Amino acid sequence: MNFIIAGGGTGGHLFPGLAVGEVLLARGHEVLIFISEKDVDALATKDRTEFRFEKLPSIGMPKIFSPAILGFLKRFNDSLAPCRRLYRKFQPHAVLGMGGFTSTAPILAGRMRKIPTFVHESNAIPGKANRLNARMTDAVLLGFQDCARYFPNSRYQVTGTPIRKSLARRVPREEALAAFGLRPDRKTLLVMGGSQGAHGINEAAIKALPLLKELPLQVIHLTGANDEQVAAANYRREEIPAHVAAFCHQMELAYSAADLALSRSGAASLSELSHFGVPSLLIPYPLAAENHQALNAAIFAREEAAIVIEQGQVSVEVFAREIGALLRDEARLAKMSQKARSLSPANAAENVADAVERAASARTRAANGSHEIVEKEAGKK
Repeated sequence: MNFIIAGGGTGGHLFPGLAVGEVLLARGHEVLIFISEKDVDALATKDRTEFRFEKLPSIGMPKIFSPAILGFLKRFNDSLAPCRRLYRKFQPHAVLGMGGFTSTAPILAGRMRKIPTFVHESNAIPGKANRLNARMTDAVLLGFQDCARYFPNSRYQVTGTPIRKSLARRVPREEALAAFGLRPDRKTLLVMGGSQGAHGINEAAIKALPLLKELPLQVIHLTGANDEQVAAANYRREEIPAHVAAFCHQMELAYSAADLALSRSGAASLSELSHFGVPSLLIPYPLAAENHQALNAAIFAREEAAIVIEQGQVSVEVFAREIGALLRDEARLAKMSQKARSLSPANAAENVADAVERAASARTRAANGSHEIVEKEAGKK
């Protein structure tokens, strides 16, 4: 069968969609993926030749009475028209939207063709796009049970948040550390800010280095493009062993090497930390839509898989104290690791693929049955 997956603009929308696409391809289906025009999408998909990608000019929805609403509507129309044109050729059997307004036009185009449509919501609270998209779908697929209350009129299934096939493999710790030029006799802190980096986290980590240098510590710091050189210079000055890079294309190595992560709390990052059982110190992005990162982090804190610090409360002293206390407490790290793993539903990508595949198969059988009845009636006449 042929499937559409739509979502982009952030790694949190795109990477889980790629994970579902991998499963559908492995089952012999064809997959077309709609992405946004943002650089983050181009970077993440440049080597993914197994998929067919199409860019859409969709943008986030402004307030209804904002002058920018006219630009939004134009971009939406400019997205809907190519979707409908492509669907006539591609003949999709189902559409899966992964969030963001990049997925809205593909879902509406699927609804207009009367094929099954789905949204996947990774976060603890849905964004504006998925609140709208859910009204046009057969079912909502959820990363967290906590999110179900926001879709009282929709069928839903808790699938977990899919992670990419490459991330399913846990690498032996010493092998992972060797890939970064790091040592097995030191605790390893992974610092990351999501698919585009996080200046607030980078700044806090760099300022805390003088207070951390006495720990038997080494760091994998993924900075994003803007802060890489500054961060690398600070680690050299403080003589703390570190691998500093803008981006990591083999995150399975980074997670396998880490004893503790310092991270934002986007759903994709949390699902990956959970899969690898990495304890975390979470600093939610304070400007995230619907405050979803704080709500995501609260779930991990409630289950004792993470400690949460609000960005406004981060100081060098608090930051260094929390990291030092955790890295010195082996028993607590082990408990947090176990709790983190318990938050990751097994086979989330397969769960999502199963849902859309079942619906597409059922709709195809029903359509074929209708055609047979019509043909039999015509034969009688």
